[in-house]
Amino acid sequence: MKKIFLALLVVTATISTAAAQIEIGLKVSPSITSLRAESPTDHAFASDGSQLGFGGGLVVDYFFGENYAFSTGLLLTGKGGTISYTDVSGGVTGQPFVVKPKISTQYLELPVTIKLFTNEIAPATRLYFQVGPSLNIPIGTRIDGNKFFTDPATAKENKASDYIYFVDVDIMAGAGVEYQLAKSTKVFAGLSYHRGLVDIDHYFESTRGFKDVTIKNSSFGLDLGIKF
Repeated sequence: MKKIFLALLVVTATISTAAAQIEIGLKVSPSITSLRAESPTDHAFASDGSQLGFGGGLVVDYFFGENYAFSTGLLLTGKGGTISYTDVSGGVTGQPFVVKPKISTQYLELPVTIKLFTNEIAPATRLYFQVGPSLNIPIGTRIDGNKFFTDPATAKENKASDYIYFVDVDIMAGAGVEYQLAKSTKVFAGLSYHRGLVDIDHYFESTRGFKDVTIKNSSFGLDLGIKF
């Protein structure tokens, strides 16, 4: 009986310790997003404007040291921007013309990052620095606000989602401040930059036959959240 009681105490203490190492919370992230577009000079792909994005969801910090944490979660994130390119095929007119589609995509984001915390710089206040990659799966795309887009050169209507590659990976770097409100409640605010690593073009090269087109995501975000 004593052995069972001691075993239960050990299990309880282990669970409590593990629970104390994990902090779960919610985050919202308004952002400014854009697309980095490049190509040879014949089509002249380029970024032509940014847009406002919004994201949010669950954040999880798993501490493996007093000032070090593995940070992940599950977030819904909006990205995109306006690009411009020259269509030299001429379409129905036979003359080259410029196209400026505004592409907006919603992603399901899984960050895989490390957070580094300073010691207290003021009562209950610490700075943090965050860096690492995130995996992003597109779940919805619109071009010029619509789920379908008609290519002005071919006059063919396609799903907007057909223009976007099925996965995106970015690297993020951020910094902020965290304040402890109560024993298990913390609030935080910070800034982060996400730089896309994957070419998300899934139309211009594969369908239109354009050569060496690259389109990648970028965003600057304001991170606001609470952990329980």
